[in-house]
Amino acid sequence: MTDTNVEIVRVFVGADGSGGSPLGVVVDGAAAPGVPVRQEIARQLGFSETVFVDDTARGTVDIYTPSARLPFAGYPLIGAAWVLRERGVPVDVLRPPAGDAATWVEGGFTWIRGRAEWVSGKRTQQFASAAEVDALPAPPPGEGWLYAWAWQDEAAGTVRARGFPRRGDAITEDEATGAAAMLLADELGRDLRIRQGVASEIVARVSGEGWTEVGGRVAAAEVRPLPQVTGVS
Repeated sequence: MTDTNVEIVRVFVGADGSGGSPLGVVVDGAAAPGVPVRQEIARQLGFSETVFVDDTARGTVDIYTPSARLPFAGYPLIGAAWVLRERGVPVDVLRPPAGDAATWVEGGFTWIRGRAEWVSGKRTQQFASAAEVDALPAPPPGEGWLYAWAWQDEAAGTVRARGFPRRGDAITEDEATGAAAMLLADELGRDLRIRQGVASEIVARVSGEGWTEVGGRVAAAEVRPLPQVTGVS
């Protein structure tokens, strides 16, 4: 395996191994220099997000959707941390532009710690029931990134959620979203276990002083050659 490959993983898979949001991880960020090239690679891959690792020792990363560069996102950090550990390069912190996010493994989950103010452009909306969330079209009418959610069991802190980017690219719905889960837990001020998309599971914990932790399972999917980009500089 060469570092000019893209490692595809699924992040926030359910207990039975199903679900999980597909993520592209480019471990050798130097193989894709510059924002335009990375943006085109993310567009060609077509995943909700693709992450480029620029410094494995420091944990410096750069995150893209098919149409935008992000200062912070949850599931790319969890996926990148998992891939690096699988390669024998464990990291304790990942450094996207928004800030330093601690990462660790606990209870079979890969975790990150971040702050709700790092989550930009997302809005949560509560619905009366999980059935109402399930009935929403993809995407629902309106503009802007929507995290639609409802209590499955409020006393237990279990939530049904769906995420709709609504940003004009090919992604109509995110199977699982760590940043939105982080935002919701911070807004509610409590720990949550979230069932999102078709079969994904996310755990979010409020850890105090403005920090929130998000964790989930990661599974390897496939390895692809890095897409070739020409005419972009």
